[in-house]
Amino acid sequence: MKKAKKGNDKAFLKLFQTYEKEIYRTAFVYVKNQNDALDVVQETAYRAFKSIKNLKEPVYFKTWLFKIAINCAIDIIQKQKKIIPLKPEFEDLISGDPNEDVLLTMSLKDLLERLSEEEKSVILLRFYQDMTLKEVSETLRIPLGTAKTILYRALKKLRNSEKGAGFYGE
Repeated sequence: MKKAKKGNDKAFLKLFQTYEKEIYRTAFVYVKNQNDALDVVQETAYRAFKSIKNLKEPVYFKTWLFKIAINCAIDIIQKQKKIIPLKPEFEDLISGDPNEDVLLTMSLKDLLERLSEEEKSVILLRFYQDMTLKEVSETLRIPLGTAKTILYRALKKLRNSEKGAGFYGE
């Protein structure tokens, strides 16, 4: 971390590669296509490398990195204004792991699409990145209470959507 903060590109690259796949998956949920998700990863690396010297607490590197990635994804969405999502069956062909349960993956992606951007951010950071609610609130720069409210609202929305869609044999 010290070498990376001093501008050592090899040290930074090693740190970044630790989270590269997770950043890609998070970006893909936002931008919904492979090319834009790869752009988000590249832009995240660029922005992070440029500003790593400003990172005050190295223990928050992952949190800081994911905040940059989310901002990059949102920037791309705002630039495009209208994204036409691929059908889930095509999305899985592009990004799917052959060992993954395709129906479950499609169901989760469909459920996540029903959330607002802030709800999606909280859910992704909390459950996909295993961040604590405190880390989520710091990453998104929102009060802890607000993060909790958004999380519970999103979970309620997901539960209601799941029941209404008849998932899991209901």
